[in-house]
Amino acid sequence: MLDLRLYMAQRITALLMAPLVVGHLAVMIYAIQGGLTTAEILGRTQGSFVWFLFYGTFVAAVSIHGAIGLRTIAYEWGGLKGSRLNVFMWLVGLGLFITGARAVWAVTFA
Repeated sequence: MLDLRLYMAQRITALLMAPLVVGHLAVMIYAIQGGLTTAEILGRTQGSFVWFLFYGTFVAAVSIHGAIGLRTIAYEWGGLKGSRLNVFMWLVGLGLFITGARAVWAVTFA
């Protein structure tokens, strides 16, 4: 049952990430084509709750998706099993989330 839940969580986060990736790439292309500087980009994102929600959702989805994917790799290639495998998945997910959340906070509210 756990495998089915992890499978579904990874597929749902992939569906969530797809438009977020497209949106992120579109914003990056717009910024580069427009010749925006780092200061101008930060000026547009600082204090924006919309950008906080956009990238916060992105970070949460990537953290879950990546942790589950690395769990599968650790199981198949690394031979991790049982509680060690689950601890590995949670540590990776938490690490990704903390790192991403700090970046989102720095770009939107710091």
